[in-house]
Amino acid sequence: MLASERDQLWGLCVTTIGYEEIGPHDPYPTRGHADGYYFDLKKGRILPEYQLLYIIEGEGVFHSRTVPEARLKEGDFFLLFPGEWHSYHPTGPRGWKKFWIGFSGHNMDDRVRAGFLSPTKPIYHVGFSDAIVSLYRSALDAAMAEEAYSQQLMAGVVNHLIGLMYSLERNIELKTRNQQHVDMVNRARLRIREELESPLTIQQVAEEMGVSYSNFRKLFKEHTGLSPATYQQDLRLQRAKELLSTTNMSIKEIAYRLNFESPDYFSSKFRIKTGRKPSDLRS
Repeated sequence: MLASERDQLWGLCVTTIGYEEIGPHDPYPTRGHADGYYFDLKKGRILPEYQLLYIIEGEGVFHSRTVPEARLKEGDFFLLFPGEWHSYHPTGPRGWKKFWIGFSGHNMDDRVRAGFLSPTKPIYHVGFSDAIVSLYRSALDAAMAEEAYSQQLMAGVVNHLIGLMYSLERNIELKTRNQQHVDMVNRARLRIREELESPLTIQQVAEEMGVSYSNFRKLFKEHTGLSPATYQQDLRLQRAKELLSTTNMSIKEIAYRLNFESPDYFSSKFRIKTGRKPSDLRS
C-alpha cells in the first residue's frame, strides 16, 4: 500500500492487507507472501511495522522474542510489533483462515508507550465476530478500490479493530473473573446516571450495592477506568452543558440543581473539564 508524506501526518498508515486460507497439508508460509514478508519458520522474521492478524478458522502456534510458544485458535487476534522477532504457523487438521493488516504511525507508538499494548501480550482472545470480519473486508475493499483518501478510511478501520480487540477482551476478562462484580458496577452506573439532580453520594451507592466504599471504589475504577466520584462529577458537568445550551437557567441555578457545593466550585470544575467558563459556553 502506498502512502504519501501527507498521509503519514494522519498518524497511522496502512502498509499491507490481505486474507489467506491454508489447507491441512499446505506449505507455510506460502510463496504468495509479498516481498519483505516471507519468512522461514525456524529463523522467523522482524518487521518494520505493526500487523494485526485475526484467525477466523483453525488453529496455530505463535512465539516471539518475549513470548514462548503460545497456542492460537479461532477468534484470536495476534499483534506483531516493529523490531520484535516472531514466528507463527497453522497447526491441526484444518489449517487456518485469517485476515491481516499491517500499519505504522505515531498513533500506535503512543498506545504502546502508554502501556495499552505491549509485545509481552500479543494475543487477544475475543472469539469469532462477524463485526470484526466485516471491518477487515471493508479495509480490503478500500485497498482494492484505491480511491482518493483511502488511507484515512483504512486508518479508521484499523483504529476500530484495535479498539474492539482491546475492549472485548477486557470485558471478557472482567466477566470471567466475577460476573457479580460486573453486574454491580453496571447497576451502580445506572443509579448514578438516574440521580444526577439528587444529593446521592457515592457512599450511599456503595451501601446500596452491599459493599464497603473502598472495595466499591476499587471495583468501579477497574471496570470503568474512573473513580465513581469522578464518573458522577463528569456526568453532572455533561448535564450542565446541556442545561447551559438548552435552557435559560442561571449558572447559579444549574450549580445547585446539579448539587455542586457552590456556583464558584461548579465554575472551577467546569473550566478544568472543558477549558471554558460556563458563561463562555452560554454566550
